Amino acid sequence: MSVVSDQDKWANVARRAIPQGRLLRAWPLAGGVSAQVTALEIALPDGAVTKAVVRQHGGVDLAQNPEIAADEFRLLRTLHAAGLPVPEPYYLDRSDEVLPMPYLVLEHVEGQTILEPDDLDDYLRQLATLLAAIHRVPVPDEAFSFPPRLGRGFGERPTVLDHSLGEGRIREALESAWPLRTLNEEALLHGDFWPGNVLWQDGRIAAVIDWEDARRGDPLADVGNARLEILWALGLEAMRCFTEIYSEIATAVDWTYLAYWDLCAALRPAGKLSGWGLDETTEKDMRDKHRWFVEQALEHLT
Repeated sequence: MSVVSDQDKWANVARRAIPQGRLLRAWPLAGGVSAQVTALEIALPDGAVTKAVVRQHGGVDLAQNPEIAADEFRLLRTLHAAGLPVPEPYYLDRSDEVLPMPYLVLEHVEGQTILEPDDLDDYLRQLATLLAAIHRVPVPDEAFSFPPRLGRGFGERPTVLDHSLGEGRIREALESAWPLRTLNEEALLHGDFWPGNVLWQDGRIAAVIDWEDARRGDPLADVGNARLEILWALGLEAMRCFTEIYSEIATAVDWTYLAYWDLCAALRPAGKLSGWGLDETTEKDMRDKHRWFVEQALEHLT
């Protein structure tokens, strides 16, 4: 049996995505957690050189949704057509002939994540404006089945609770109130909207990436997650400023249940934070901010 080299494998992927293209090089991109991401540099017939990104979803995502590659491809195509800053989807391969799993080939967006912006007010305004725009994108049922609807925003109770993050108190508050009344129109949710999933170039947002957690549901689910992440990365005033800007833009959103969605966001790191490889100082700071975030949410429960 012949062995296919990595170079031949990626050359085959490049030819499928861009039939007239010729692979120059391929290299892994760091930072992917739920997916394996590889960059391709491809020569075009006219002498130009372009780049593309190959995304292979991980086993957890594939187990939850074997069609996640096709679903994400359709979603990105819809978002790109709507004018949102997302990577343009080039190619979908579900054949398992080249790679042992379905994969996407996407536009390579030049940009970088920024966690220490020079102009914090403008940075937060752009983030809030983008999130509000995502929530306005229509995703009709008949278009495609993805993204699925957000069920309980806090999942099932695990056997062992993370008491260091107050998981028991959080779950008791959520379980006693669920299901919440429907006060907001169902919206498209990114599912993991935070500064690390936003690329910037020349002071402007170039793209929002990593859409595998997209769902339909209450827009406050995204807002709650973003609030905690911004608190962690940029502090309390930045979190409050982001929230205020979003509320000024998304005037139709009812904020009655924000505290519950804050608590849903606060559950996401439960049982995981200690395994994120953080240095002692950073982890302590995040735990302190998380504790405050939970307390303020519990105080504002309706």
